[in-house]
Amino acid sequence: MSDHYDAFEISPVPAPGPEAVPPEPFRGIYGMPAFATVPTDDLAASVDFWVRGLGFFELFGIPGTLVHLRRWAFQDVLLVSEAEAQERPPAMSLSFACVLSQLDGVVADCRALRPDSVDGPRDTPWNTRDITVITPENARIVLTAAKPFDPASQEARNLEAIGITGPGTRPGRGDNGEHG
Repeated sequence: MSDHYDAFEISPVPAPGPEAVPPEPFRGIYGMPAFATVPTDDLAASVDFWVRGLGFFELFGIPGTLVHLRRWAFQDVLLVSEAEAQERPPAMSLSFACVLSQLDGVVADCRALRPDSVDGPRDTPWNTRDITVITPENARIVLTAAKPFDPASQEARNLEAIGITGPGTRPGRGDNGEHG
C-alpha cells in the first residue's frame, strides 16, 4: 500500500493537452496554503504589469500599502509597498502553472509592457514549456505549462530514468510506485 494517492481533484490545473482550458479566476476567500510576498517601490506599476502582463487580477487592496493578486485558486501574490526596490532579479524564481494556449499571449502582453521582460518559451526535459518573466520589481516569475505526454518522447525517457512512468508506457506500469 502506498502513502501516496491521486489528488488531482483538489488542483485547479487541468490535464495537459491541446484542448486544456484554464480554470476561471477564483474570487473566493480561503485560507491560503502558500503565497508569495513581493516588495515593490511602485505599487501601481507592479499591479499594472502583473494584471495586464501576467494575467492576475486584483482580489483586494489596501491603498498605497498592499495589493492581493490572484490567477487561479492557490496562485496568490501579495504586492507590498516598500521604499527600496531590489536592484537585480534574485536567483530564486516563483513558478505558476498555466496551459499551453496561454503562453503566447502572456509573452506578447509582457513584451508589450516591458520589451525585455520575457525569456522563452523553452521546452524542459520534464515535459513542460516555460517562460521566465522579470517583473518591474525584479521578481523572477516562471509560467510553466505541461505538454501532452508522449510515451515515445525523450521527456518520457527522462522521467522513466528517475522512476516516473506515464500512462501507456508499459503494460501494468504507470502507477509510479513511490512517486504516486
